[in-house]
Amino acid sequence: MQVFNTLGRTLEPFVPRDPGKISMYVCGPTVQSEPHLGHGRAGVAFDVIRRYFRWKGFEVTHAQNVTDIEDKIIAAANERGIPVADLAAEMTARFDACYRALGVERPDIEPRATEHIDQMLNLISILIERNLAYPAGGDVYFSVRSLPGYGRLSGRNLDDLLSGARVTIGEHKRDPLDFALWKAAKPGEPKWDSPWGQGRPGWHIECSAMAAEYLGDGFDIHGGGTDLIFPHHENEIAQSEGAGAAPFARYWLHNEMLNLGGEKMAKSTGHVIDLATAIDRFGGMTVRLFYLRAHYRSPLEYSEHLLEDAAAALERLRAFGRRSEDDGAAADRELLARFTAAMDDDFNTPDALAVIFEAVKEGNRRLDEGVDGGPIVAVFSTMVRVLGLDLALTDGEDIESVLAALAGRFGVVAGPVDQMVEALLAKRTQARDDRDWATSDAIRDNLADLGVIVEDTANGARWHRG
Repeated sequence: MQVFNTLGRTLEPFVPRDPGKISMYVCGPTVQSEPHLGHGRAGVAFDVIRRYFRWKGFEVTHAQNVTDIEDKIIAAANERGIPVADLAAEMTARFDACYRALGVERPDIEPRATEHIDQMLNLISILIERNLAYPAGGDVYFSVRSLPGYGRLSGRNLDDLLSGARVTIGEHKRDPLDFALWKAAKPGEPKWDSPWGQGRPGWHIECSAMAAEYLGDGFDIHGGGTDLIFPHHENEIAQSEGAGAAPFARYWLHNEMLNLGGEKMAKSTGHVIDLATAIDRFGGMTVRLFYLRAHYRSPLEYSEHLLEDAAAALERLRAFGRRSEDDGAAADRELLARFTAAMDDDFNTPDALAVIFEAVKEGNRRLDEGVDGGPIVAVFSTMVRVLGLDLALTDGEDIESVLAALAGRFGVVAGPVDQMVEALLAKRTQARDDRDWATSDAIRDNLADLGVIVEDTANGARWHRG
């Protein structure tokens, strides 16, 4: 099995710290506002990685933090005129609901930053003792130049960093490159006692402290989006290894960004698609499949067409699931080996999905011909389960959302269920008049998969629910 390690930028054989066990820390959300579609991509990417390891027989410990104290959260809470803790709790619940709709399993450990202040204070004290950090004006800063090797994760050197560095008014740092470990309290902000006065932690220190608390030194995988490589993950390495962890994490895995109009989807610019809205419109499993059709390290461009196409692909999987039944037969060994090879190649979900759809094609052929399809059905069931694709319609994926996707596939405007069915039948009638039997049959068969039975009569097509 190989994974792409950002620390070195190369595919490497994956060897866990402890045989048979996987320790994984993933940077979770900063909960200042509603989740957007890009957050869902990160959640699904590492959910699939965890699921695959467990299917392979590993005991996985997955920790994923919630950043519930940070400059952006304080600003957003002040703008709404509510306590920071209330905003953080509200947005954490929104993230949680969206992740569950996407089929993302809960982390084994989900620490909050505000619940680990003592661990952060201890880590900061060690860094001060080692002359890698210094108090200044109630703040505490990490001295970047004091640690050789800073920048090796992001591939940046100190001279390049210095050209864009600056000291903001009110900061007391000695060098523009230094970053805050502890921030002195400002009026109206949440604050905690510390040896350097009341204040709150900097953003970077929290993950170093919580990862060490739950996973120890040299844990297997540190994950997150590519936007976190610098400065967040670079600073985590500096803090943790400066305090004695050697190494902090062994493999660094980063998912690429979701783009909108060629630009990164980001809260800071308002350039976002709301995740809950996308789930409501297309369904959680459709959005999940949309993510999985691209490799987690490849940029992914948002488009309604791609989501509609994912919905149609999901319906093909569901249609096969409805007509087949796993009778306990042994899984097809050749297809399972190809699926495993794809996933062993840095979790290549597009290639893994190609194997799944090949199984659907072969399975349908066997069922049509009355040939034993047990091994195909068994391997299909295994593969979709490993990728976390729930083929049952959920509360967020009723017939209306699936029909809307089907309507988009055939160029029909989405609307109420009856209206969409009538429009699809009109499209089918036109296809029959044009002797386009493939389109005509496809519309009929897809409607049948949804429980809509089409009957051709002398007076035209009629339909009813099966």
